[in-house]
Amino acid sequence: MPLYDFLNNETSEIEEHSMSYTKLDQFKLDNPHLKQVILGTPSIVGGHGDRVKADDGFKEVLSKVADANKGSNLDQYRKRSAKEIKSKEIIQKHIDLQSRKK
Repeated sequence: MPLYDFLNNETSEIEEHSMSYTKLDQFKLDNPHLKQVILGTPSIVGGHGDRVKADDGFKEVLSKVADANKGSNLDQYRKRSAKEIKSKEIIQKHIDLQSRKK
């Protein structure tokens, strides 16, 4: 059962009540001295772990965003040419060589 928070207008205290959503409206009518309040943000679960996969349409959108923002964290979605891949490998090789000299 969900928990709902209510402000008691008579005592100025927050009360927590457990009830189904279908009974919430009747509870509010029966208790006019209580006003429902929302404390914090509700937790909404959209998926769990690695089971949620992005579909192909969303991957295409991420690819376009990554192409427009080179060097961003979305590089994994970019469509790269063979030349770009080879250039990146050579650059990384020289970075590694330079860091060993120091």
